[in-house]
Amino acid sequence: MDRPAAAILKHNNPCGVAHGKTIVEAYSRANMADRIAAFGGCLVVNRAMDKQAAEMANANYLEVVAAPDYEEGAVAILAKRKNLRIIKLEKIAELAKYRDMSYVELKALTDGGLIVQQSQKNKIRTKADFQEAKTVYKGKEYQIERKPTDREYDDMLFGWNVEQGITSNSVIYVKDGVTVGIGTGEQDRVGVAEIAIFKAYTKYADALCFKKHGIPYKDFELEASQGKRDKAVLKEIDEQTKKDKGGLIGSIMVSDAFFPFRDGVDVGIKEGISAIVQPGGSDRDFDAITACNEANPKVTMVFTGQRVFKH
Repeated sequence: MDRPAAAILKHNNPCGVAHGKTIVEAYSRANMADRIAAFGGCLVVNRAMDKQAAEMANANYLEVVAAPDYEEGAVAILAKRKNLRIIKLEKIAELAKYRDMSYVELKALTDGGLIVQQSQKNKIRTKADFQEAKTVYKGKEYQIERKPTDREYDDMLFGWNVEQGITSNSVIYVKDGVTVGIGTGEQDRVGVAEIAIFKAYTKYADALCFKKHGIPYKDFELEASQGKRDKAVLKEIDEQTKKDKGGLIGSIMVSDAFFPFRDGVDVGIKEGISAIVQPGGSDRDFDAITACNEANPKVTMVFTGQRVFKH
């Protein structure tokens, strides 16, 4: 809550989440993080919606817009969209007040029974709350060799906060206060790490295409196959995406639970990540630490000491 932020969600998971200097910038970055999934999504912002942000939101197809307030004229702009639900939730601006409170979660079972539990609280508030990645295995000590930079710590905090609301198993990648790739709800950790990478490449290519040519990548691809567009241009986009590794170079890899093997860590390192956030606590934490220390350049890693499973 210390800076403007925007989240676009669908099916109870984020498509794109971003910080920005203004709500306009935050929304634009969140939208470009995954324009494909954002179609028909729900936009939530933590500052008053102004007219410029309303115009940008109206340029897309959204189902819901929620904000703590709306500046004069913003609602009239949004109301031009048929069936758009415009919600004012004043308490959004006060979310930080409730971070130390648990609420009661209820789940109904098919036999009429109920599961009642308290919600989990995120104990990571500042960079000082992260734990140093180290362990002992068969009498040998293993410790991460490179310490995080301030920029990495900032993204670690951002990524771990985003991770709180994503369906497990999940692995995400974040960079400069915006999500790069989001993997959700998979059965194995290395698999979801790979899915998030695939999505990052797909969304990156689409963003390149849209920014330069004004149409989605898939539309360009279809028109190229019909002879209406230059296939060479499509090849250039693909090559640029591959060169930039889908925007993953220098990103932070965030996992909601520990890595049982180093394979999940290795797939991220291969794409050029610079740091990892994970709970730690695996019998094979030494493998993950070794993978980071062996990387060139070295990858840093911190533990949170808590999992954030969400089912």
